[in-house]
Amino acid sequence: MPFRKKVQLMDAVTMDRTLIRIAHEIIERNKGVQDLVIIGIRTRGVPLARRIAKKIEEIEKVSIPMGILDITMYRDDLTAVGPQPIVRQTNIPFRINDKKVVLIDDVLFTGRTIRAALDSIIDLGRPKFIQLAVLIDRGHRELPIRADYVGKNVPTSLDEVVEVSVAEEDGKDSVILMEEEE
Repeated sequence: MPFRKKVQLMDAVTMDRTLIRIAHEIIERNKGVQDLVIIGIRTRGVPLARRIAKKIEEIEKVSIPMGILDITMYRDDLTAVGPQPIVRQTNIPFRINDKKVVLIDDVLFTGRTIRAALDSIIDLGRPKFIQLAVLIDRGHRELPIRADYVGKNVPTSLDEVVEVSVAEEDGKDSVILMEEEE
């Protein structure tokens, strides 16, 4: 079904300000960066995680370990994805046992992606705790999952789509609320 632009929610400047705020909130809530690691969920959670890790490093003058998580094999809709789902590499080059893990994703919707990410992380070790940061929370949860850090809450209808673009993947930074064409 075709979609058309309804409203732009963020441009590059707004997105950058939002990520700076989230970085500060992560530092404040965790009382610094001791034992903190950042893990981005493929695809658009990864560049957002890199940016947040860089902003934390600029603020705290400490490098934060950053990893990449592919949740494809943990999805509960794997058969619906297609006959040959594309599995990409998970790259978490550090131990997560007793670490404060901050998962980063672009949009929180039903919660199923985050459930898959939690399963994947638990298979890698036992963190001290796991927090979730998302650029957009659009509601409509199907699982009891909530974000600890939210860039923007955007109430949506089920016939709307939140389209996040990041320069690293899409050539530009923006968040657009799309609606079905009639």
